[in-house]
Amino acid sequence: MIHTNHTLNTLSKHSVIEFSNNIKKWGTELGFQQVGITDTDLSKYEQRFTEWLAQGMHGEMDYMSRHGSKRTRPAELIPGTLRVISVRMDYLPPDSAALEVLHDPAKAYVSRYALGRDYHKLMRKRLEQLARKISAVAEQSGYRVFCDSAPVLEKAIAEKAGLGWIGKHTNVINSKAGSWFFLGEIYTDLPLVVDAPSDKSHCGSCTACMDVCPTQAIVAPYVLDARRCISYLTIELRGSIPVALRPLIGNRIYGCDDCQLFCPWNKFARVTNERDFHPRVRLLAPELIELFAWTEEEFLKYTEGSAIRRIGYECWLRNIAVGLGNAPYSEDIVIALKKRMEHPSDLIREHVIWALSRHTSSMIR
Repeated sequence: MIHTNHTLNTLSKHSVIEFSNNIKKWGTELGFQQVGITDTDLSKYEQRFTEWLAQGMHGEMDYMSRHGSKRTRPAELIPGTLRVISVRMDYLPPDSAALEVLHDPAKAYVSRYALGRDYHKLMRKRLEQLARKISAVAEQSGYRVFCDSAPVLEKAIAEKAGLGWIGKHTNVINSKAGSWFFLGEIYTDLPLVVDAPSDKSHCGSCTACMDVCPTQAIVAPYVLDARRCISYLTIELRGSIPVALRPLIGNRIYGCDDCQLFCPWNKFARVTNERDFHPRVRLLAPELIELFAWTEEEFLKYTEGSAIRRIGYECWLRNIAVGLGNAPYSEDIVIALKKRMEHPSDLIREHVIWALSRHTSSMIR
């Protein structure tokens, strides 16, 4: 619970405006590319989110529906919340060679956001620093910081706070910076000045993201069926990947960036200045066979401090087996897959058998 502090209520309107502007200045000094402020009224988004859940498009992400209306009503999640400070931080790494890796079926594609250090820790640390700075000046205001760590409707909040608009692929797009950025929030009891929302979409008639999606997961403009999304299938899903979708995954073993790679607005995207987000060499353009040979100890070693750790070794091998099944036939791939045939995990063996069957059928053809 936030214990409401009315410090700013006694200030003049000019002072509140100045304080709100200072928050944005402090945020950019801490490495955020943009800071916006909004109120807690997300009613515009609540019905849309509720309908999405009712259609089951969240798949097995039960946490999306577990907290009732707390996700769409910030003051229910953290009582006393009056405003939400929304921030964005660029993460596009330099020389990521995304398309080159995607077009080489023998290589493994890792979503560009996961090539470096886990963003959660870095973002939360910076948000905490900003919140403490605000709190010190406002004389102990109440706050909570979030970065994918609670039921927060972060994209809606970012749109309301003026950071960009939610595109047809359901990611937030900024007209000057594209969409390659992370989001984070500070819930506060301070009556700060709110920013004008970016509630007008600038996607126009463009359907590039919908057309290029490998699994056609964007089932309508601004509607994503997570059950078909490769990011969901390779990261969130813990069980068997639907057989019909496996060939469409290609060599994407952790996440998918296609909808961003082909979005015209990303011509304005800027390379991150955060060294922590720069690629680890082992993950930038690795061979599928090389990653498939990692022991669990090697997996834990090479993904230390990485967001990839969250899927675990079993799903890691599951995903790579699918990638190997989609790769052109080679004797080396068949040998690599056969080495995993005796793996104790039913999940891994199932996907290995599928991958081998693909190569067997290609030999027959």
